[in-house]
Amino acid sequence: MDVTADGSENYVIGVDFGTLSGRAVVVRVRDGKELGSGVFDYPHAVVTEALPADMAGNEAARLPGEWALQVPDDYRDVLRHAVPAAVADAGIDPAAVVGIATDFTACTMVPVKADGTPLNEVPGFANRPHAYVKLWRHHAAQGQADRINALAAELGESWLPRYGGLISSEWEFAKGLQLLEEDPEAYAEMDHWVEAADWIVWQLCGNYVRNACTAGYKGIYQDGHYPSGDFLAALNPQFKDFVSAKLDHTIGRLGDAAGYLTAEAAAWTGLPEGIAVAVGNVDAHVTAPAAKAVEPGQLVAIMGTSTCHVMNGAELHEVPGMCGVVDGGIVDGLWGYEAGQSGVGDIFGWFTKYGVPPEYHHAAAQAGQGIHEYLTRLAEQQAIGEHGLIALDWHSGNRSVLVDHELSGVVVGQTLATRPEDIYRALFEATAFGTRTIVEAFRDSGVPVKEFIVAGGLLKNRLLMQIYSDVTGLQLSTIGSTQGPALGSAIHAAVAAGKYADVRAASAAMGAAPGDVYTPIPENVAAYDELFREYRTLHDYFGRGTNDVMHRLKAIQRNTARSVSTRSLLPESLTTEEVSA
Repeated sequence: MDVTADGSENYVIGVDFGTLSGRAVVVRVRDGKELGSGVFDYPHAVVTEALPADMAGNEAARLPGEWALQVPDDYRDVLRHAVPAAVADAGIDPAAVVGIATDFTACTMVPVKADGTPLNEVPGFANRPHAYVKLWRHHAAQGQADRINALAAELGESWLPRYGGLISSEWEFAKGLQLLEEDPEAYAEMDHWVEAADWIVWQLCGNYVRNACTAGYKGIYQDGHYPSGDFLAALNPQFKDFVSAKLDHTIGRLGDAAGYLTAEAAAWTGLPEGIAVAVGNVDAHVTAPAAKAVEPGQLVAIMGTSTCHVMNGAELHEVPGMCGVVDGGIVDGLWGYEAGQSGVGDIFGWFTKYGVPPEYHHAAAQAGQGIHEYLTRLAEQQAIGEHGLIALDWHSGNRSVLVDHELSGVVVGQTLATRPEDIYRALFEATAFGTRTIVEAFRDSGVPVKEFIVAGGLLKNRLLMQIYSDVTGLQLSTIGSTQGPALGSAIHAAVAAGKYADVRAASAAMGAAPGDVYTPIPENVAAYDELFREYRTLHDYFGRGTNDVMHRLKAIQRNTARSVSTRSLLPESLTTEEVSA
């Protein structure tokens, strides 16, 4: 089934849409061999300060601190550039490609018209922030998330425990409610509130199909139902028909074909018109079959700017602080669990940009090393605990297990002798402690972690991987692919093209072999056990209500900027006085 009638090879394309770029990989159907790749950086990257001036047509609107937007045409450009580049790099005949699949960051939402046109491309809306893509790390809907959580807890909504008792500000309903309440004109103009994972598939095949993964994990779709209209009306009367009018749509099973490549998309990509286009998916969840981790107890951590932890379980358990548990959320027949950390690589990158003095950058350049490589070399020379620091990994809030994006980062123990490499290592350790907190939450809820597998860009840092193994006390293996999500998407493309019966079969044939293996060192485990106790003390002190200083600081920050932010976010047709009235 993996070759044509004349014996020639079949190929599939996997496209991974990340936070800053999109990556396409050409994969051989027979054995999963990765033959070529292409990368395209989003021209607008992440829009956090102001709308693109060339698109606003006037003075760019200023954005508050918790906003994170993207420009949807950047995603189309990945199809136009990265896919042809990957095919060229592989040196294959495009006619031999039988399917394409994509994965996306989540929850990343696109407001669109009925034909899929993004709202920011509609005349008159280019200068309105709510018309743009809300990236997964857009946390400005925390207030709406708090109200959803409070009401769901008060009413005893049956779906709430499936999400660890809390809905995130990153997800579909909180972001949708924010759009309604802050720009009702844009909300009214929007016909569909679409996950980017589904929008890009719509661009490829001309069909809008919601994928089961994001619907379950990010869209509160459980046991065939969304939250009721009565529940939504209690949040805001104008929100009552959000599901029926803006969200509800046909849900496609993972690995199925959503449709077939249109002539327009064939022209973008250089691929044959009519090949299978798989139902959309999430970057973390497609990585599990790429790592051959489709059985219960195999925890896959996709470590990049953030970390997403996914794992299958044979039984349904309610795990506090989880991002969700969904029937068939990763593979059919098992319960798919998801947890995550909102900031990991982002934290390391932030520190090297703002916390490292010029002489370190100069020394790194003199040594022929990047700043991360240089700091790692210094940090690995330290004994555990030598720096005297404990950090909390909340610079982008906490996704699991606290589900609170009002939290912020902390480093305790700094003195005048503290050096950049000390803080850098402490931040490494903080993210490892955050992962251990998640592993223990699974274990304590009856979902034991038997294997720990790492994918994503951060697996290249050997010190970081050993720290994670020592902190968790688990043997850690890395996926033997540098493009785990794209490979996972390619596996789904092969299933959608009919080359394998299901994702499990395709994973067995096409999944990557393990890469490096790290074994916990007993004396390191003992040393980190002591530090972890201090981490948990700080974690609970700041994160579980003993001291809400982080929330108070956020409130002060918002209040200080409120007048400026309100003025900048208003549509041109409204004045501040009119809104107040």
